[in-house]
Amino acid sequence: MHTPSASRDRAGARSREHAGDPDARWFAAVRHAAFFLLLWASLVRFLLRHPGEPRIPWVVALSVVLAVLYVLGPGPGEPAGVRGRLWLGAVVAVWVVLVVLAPSFAWCAIPLVYTSLHALPVRAALALIGVLTVFVVAAQISLFGFDPNLVVAPPTVAAMATAVFVHMQRQAARQRALIDDLLRTRRELAATERREGTLAERQRLAMEIHDTIAQGLSSQRMLLQAADRVWDTDPATARAHVRSAADVAARDLAEARRFVHDLAPPDLDRGASLAEALRALAERESGADLTVRFHHEGGPLPLPGRVESALLRIAQGALANVREHSGAATAAVTLTCLDDHVVLDIADDGRGFDPAAGRPDAGERGHGLPAMRARVLGIGGRLSVESAPGEGTVVSASVPLPPPPSPSSSSELR
Repeated sequence: MHTPSASRDRAGARSREHAGDPDARWFAAVRHAAFFLLLWASLVRFLLRHPGEPRIPWVVALSVVLAVLYVLGPGPGEPAGVRGRLWLGAVVAVWVVLVVLAPSFAWCAIPLVYTSLHALPVRAALALIGVLTVFVVAAQISLFGFDPNLVVAPPTVAAMATAVFVHMQRQAARQRALIDDLLRTRRELAATERREGTLAERQRLAMEIHDTIAQGLSSQRMLLQAADRVWDTDPATARAHVRSAADVAARDLAEARRFVHDLAPPDLDRGASLAEALRALAERESGADLTVRFHHEGGPLPLPGRVESALLRIAQGALANVREHSGAATAAVTLTCLDDHVVLDIADDGRGFDPAAGRPDAGERGHGLPAMRARVLGIGGRLSVESAPGEGTVVSASVPLPPPPSPSSSSELR
């Protein structure tokens, strides 16, 4: 039975190697080099100590088979699954036969200990390491006779090596979990700061509008009421009140224009094209739960500023609906620029809805699509929505463009 910690340890080791961790690759290279060095040394020792013995062909053949099997094992970037466990079982089986024929091959168990910890769950690896240790002890006793050190030393070394390896893996798993928690907390903090910033900006705008335009409208109303009261009895005073109201209206109009300028989409306000603004929007909207991709088809077209602003606002509203209501994992924003019109498509793979019945979970916030339709109608385009329950949603805004001036008309203007 696999423990959760064992699964985390094994997944952590595989993910580190799969991601190209230089430490994991370095350790794998050292482990492989140690195995082949010990295998070569054991074979040379056997040939030097037992010349002419009938076991030599078998030992040499099994050494070659063991080397080939080891080479065919999982690479540093390949996770150890069922194939890796079968491979490890074959390697250990050949090694056991070699140890029975030539006990000097027992030292090859050292790299096999770490290979077992990498390829198996912790409990299974401990059992296999126990078997390897028993064969190492038996081989040493057969070579040098009974010695308490030979009985105690191999299990002690194996236990220490295993404990260090498992401890390092679990420590790394805890560090990765801590990093994941920190990243998640940072994302949540950033989202909270954005919400607080939005509320603060709304409060600032409310105060500015109250202190400028709203106050000006109130002053205009009072001046016009005063002019109405004295219109017949004191025309000069009435005209003065009307002129004052006109001056206040002019100032309020200037304030309103400033607000409109300040509230223009900031991506476009910095001189970026619509394609660049949509690409930046897709990058901002992408996160852990939603991936937004941007595609641009057709050549760049000079679009009127109101068309660019409306299409960018439509994309923002559509992506807001995707994030809040659809439960989608991916979304695609596609801008298609043709000769006579421009098309903006926002598609998602969410739960979808019935456009005829309306969005069932929109509640009081279900004004997104009407607002988008009003925006696109305001620039002479049309909005279409294609969706069905369980099949995602596609919002498409198509805006016709005025034909470019012909060369003949340009020459006539000149």
